[in-house]
Amino acid sequence: MSRTRGLRGRPATRGRLALLTAGAMAATALGTGGMLYGTASAAAAACSVDYTTNDWGSGFTANITITNEGDAPLNGWTLTYDYSGNQRLAQGWNAVWSQSGARVTVEDAGWNATVAAGASVSAGANFSYSGTNTAPTSFSVNGVVCGEDGGGGPTDPPDPTDPPGDRVDNPYENAGVYVNPDWSANAAAEPGGDAIANEPTAVWLDRRSAITGGSAGNSTGLREHLDNALVQAEEHENFVFQVVVYNLPGRDCAALASQGELGPNDIDIYKTEFIDPIAEILGDPAYADLRIVTIVEIDSLPNLVTNVSPRETATENCDEMLANGNYQEGISYALQELGAIPNVYNYVDAGHYGWIGWDDNLTASAELFHETATMNGGSVDNVHGFIVNTANYGPTVEPYYTINDTVNGTSVRQSSWVDWNRYVDNQSFAQGFREELIRQGFNSDIGMLIDTSRNGWGGPDRPTGPGPTTSLDAYVDGSRIDGRYQAGNWCNQAGAGLGERPQADPAPGIDAYAWIKPPGESDGASEYIENPEGKLPDEMCDPAYEGNPRNNYNMSGALPDAPLSGHWFSAQFQELLANAYPPVN
Repeated sequence: MSRTRGLRGRPATRGRLALLTAGAMAATALGTGGMLYGTASAAAAACSVDYTTNDWGSGFTANITITNEGDAPLNGWTLTYDYSGNQRLAQGWNAVWSQSGARVTVEDAGWNATVAAGASVSAGANFSYSGTNTAPTSFSVNGVVCGEDGGGGPTDPPDPTDPPGDRVDNPYENAGVYVNPDWSANAAAEPGGDAIANEPTAVWLDRRSAITGGSAGNSTGLREHLDNALVQAEEHENFVFQVVVYNLPGRDCAALASQGELGPNDIDIYKTEFIDPIAEILGDPAYADLRIVTIVEIDSLPNLVTNVSPRETATENCDEMLANGNYQEGISYALQELGAIPNVYNYVDAGHYGWIGWDDNLTASAELFHETATMNGGSVDNVHGFIVNTANYGPTVEPYYTINDTVNGTSVRQSSWVDWNRYVDNQSFAQGFREELIRQGFNSDIGMLIDTSRNGWGGPDRPTGPGPTTSLDAYVDGSRIDGRYQAGNWCNQAGAGLGERPQADPAPGIDAYAWIKPPGESDGASEYIENPEGKLPDEMCDPAYEGNPRNNYNMSGALPDAPLSGHWFSAQFQELLANAYPPVN
């Protein structure tokens, strides 16, 4: 996948967690085999608290959303609650966390001190524990017990069951998710791979032959996958099937590793021989009870913003695709054809924070997305949401520094790593970009997905706290968990690890963390390997490559000896497993 970025933007203000005007969000966590589990929440007259966890056995991440249910704003807030076991705080973010005995105290971080009536604020923290990890049963905000008049403590998760064909707000909520047997078999064959082989991953349709199956890397066709999903769905009341639609004409114009089978002008072939057959299969009434999540065209529209003339990052291929309009034409057609199927949920690829997080890229991208969704008689109603970090390595959350931090009075935005970007991680970017997309005309209930398959950055090199304040760069480089040379590096990154396990409703505005790029599948090769898939070698996949304008001339950071994109890369899988964060038990 090409994960490139444009020229640096101008100085920007911080993108922070959105304060949603909706009520408290019920959340769920995905376990192995696609099972979803309900989470604790507390209803209240003046405040409510949603508490969700991602547990890996010896530790867990706690995510907390406080909603102001009163008639007046909160001007400063302190949340307190107690654990009944030996849970111990490791580090927190988006608030000031502390613990004394069983009591945990969470105070506002200053910038999020004011919470309007009906609005929400979120924070998270990592904890260690042994034995049982029972959820707290009572929460207080500013000394007031949440739910005191209505009964606090855990409640049953909502039942979002709907008649077949009716879309729900979040397809992942209280739903099982398809485990791709092709990927699962590859993972299980690796030493230690059994621990994650039952995690749900997406099915990739990256060429016409993948629809029918039987080719290398796609032994199972789309219809057979859907039939398998029906079998897996028998154990679940609701069930999600994830599929990546990825075969645009002139695909991946800013890189070579995952260029595809169709030439720049093959738009008619794309429509009639790729999208139409997919739509026909997905629209089969046999699959009407599935919630089918389509990830629409990775690495396409953002390229038309950042990698076209007159920018230094421009490529001839991207200039051609901007001029002929076939990226927009193809995506517009796909959204309309797939969006006409009542149980299909379209999520459009939206790059990542290290690509379009700068101000001059952010708004232009949102404008282009809206133009594309509404051209040729299309509607924003065909877009259920957007996905960030697909097949990329940018952290979901940077726990040890934020864009608000300063060192000796100088903002971290001026550091070499941040480089005036508005965001330092994908979750804050997804939430901020969601707001911009809504301002540009998308529906206010759109949701975001984050691909967390390879962005954990665990292992011995992971920081355990903020970096030294001896200099701005020392602080940022010592704080960041992202171990890459540069945020534009995208190919088979050395030192990466598995990220957060798939889960629904992990944060406001985020429908799910999902494993869209199957861990262990290569991003591309650095040397030519004969193939019928149209894939070429890419210098960004060469460990010795010293970079280009799209990664500010940094080393590529790629692992050596990688196979073609989409093909199994055992060495990468083993490294992802070893560096997983949360760790794999």
